[in-house]
Amino acid sequence: MSTINQYATAAKKPTNVSLAEPLLAEAKELRINVSQAAEAGVARAVAEKRAELWVAENAKAFECWNAYVEKNGLPLAKYRSF
Repeated sequence: MSTINQYATAAKKPTNVSLAEPLLAEAKELRINVSQAAEAGVARAVAEKRAELWVAENAKAFECWNAYVEKNGLPLAKYRSF
């Protein structure tokens, strides 16, 4: 399930968001649902931050794996056809 759509059926909570007036006017002119657009943007930001944190939390494992591959080569490399 996509990160943006997983919140589609969740209960909604009213909140205040401040937007630049010209941006809001253009969104209204283009008939963009500002609430949905804001929710999609926040969902994207949450997904990006979670990914960033995951990479940071697993940095040591990446370093260890890269060191292993440098020392020993790729496991099963003899079976690679490319």
